[in-house]
Amino acid sequence: MRTDDFWAVIDRATADRPGSPDEVAKRAIAELATRDPDEIEAWGRHLDKVMAASGKEDLWAAAYLINGGASDEGFDNFRGWLIANGRDVVARAVPDPDSLADLPAVQAAASTGAVFEAEEVLTIAGEAYQQATGTELPSKETAPNRPDAAMLWDFDNEEEMQKRLPRLSALFLEPPD
Repeated sequence: MRTDDFWAVIDRATADRPGSPDEVAKRAIAELATRDPDEIEAWGRHLDKVMAASGKEDLWAAAYLINGGASDEGFDNFRGWLIANGRDVVARAVPDPDSLADLPAVQAAASTGAVFEAEEVLTIAGEAYQQATGTELPSKETAPNRPDAAMLWDFDNEEEMQKRLPRLSALFLEPPD
């Protein structure tokens, strides 16, 4: 599956009727479930590639800062939320996680405490395959799609956070005395 084909499913799930990541996932599942099972598997493999490409340390730090913490699973689910926001958001956030400070939802979360996670986006292929075939998506060997948590820099180090993610830090960290 080509990258454009992968993102076209997400684009159609958000076009003219944006909604919660759950709604995006439901619309994407409905579309994919009408396709050949091989296409659904290919879409799932492409999702794995997007997850691997987005498994960056500073993006994890951004998730940690925005969500008030991010476990391994929390980081995965944060990236599901990113994917539900579309290709452009992912394309900006992966090389420059601090660009997330431009998103109105992230800006609002600084005062509301909203948490951005969308596990349902990560299960789109499996759910669509189940609907299309009545069976589970064949299991696959996947490489880890995030850095080793033991090797990460200390996300609680506010000076390091301010150095690496200055705009997000300005939104989510208390100003120094």
